[in-house]
Amino acid sequence: MRTTTRRPLAGALVLGTALLALSACGSSDDGDKGDSTAGQPLAPSSAASPSPSGSKAPARNEAAKEAKPSGPVESDDKLKPATGTFTKKEKKYLSGRVPKNMDPAAVLQTGQEACDRLKLTASHDKDAAVGALIAGEIPDAVAAIGQLCPEQQPLLDRARQGFTEGTKKSPSPGTYRALTADASTCTWQALGAGGKTLASGPPQGTKPEKVTVDIPAGTEKFVSQGCYAWLPA
Repeated sequence: MRTTTRRPLAGALVLGTALLALSACGSSDDGDKGDSTAGQPLAPSSAASPSPSGSKAPARNEAAKEAKPSGPVESDDKLKPATGTFTKKEKKYLSGRVPKNMDPAAVLQTGQEACDRLKLTASHDKDAAVGALIAGEIPDAVAAIGQLCPEQQPLLDRARQGFTEGTKKSPSPGTYRALTADASTCTWQALGAGGKTLASGPPQGTKPEKVTVDIPAGTEKFVSQGCYAWLPA
């Protein structure tokens, strides 16, 4: 039985063809991204971006990462709420992730909010939920799914097949689609040996509703901006 009071989801739900847009950007494979919109539905970024030819930000897939505190953490025998008890799954979620002298209930609340956020976003747009996982927009989502809301595991499995905008080294050839809410901002290049352009798009001046690319065999780098995240089509 949970012993903490869960805060209401922040912000109003926006119904329509798009959810609340988040700005997303490429960063290094080991980079973490903060989040200031807990509890709100997410949607791919629609911010305008420059041509990918000048981009050096490597793509990453935060969905495959599970962040834990870098400093000292509370021992498992001290993970007790002020009143009541934590469930076995809650204890397992908290193990090794509660910083010293921090209320474990506050850490548990972060996981609960991650689950709420995924459920809410996926109820409007599954692609938006998957894109948010790929981009690492939901704190502690990996651990939260594993212990607190395992019913969301299919979203995480799908997210692990994708990658974010930026520079993706040695991508698997095949057809991919961009998860951006505004396809007109998405530009991309497939680069081969010596930086030779094997394919690029969309054609200058076009404003597609959706962006789908065929990454050719031999691509050493796939560089994109304004596309938010990519999934196999």
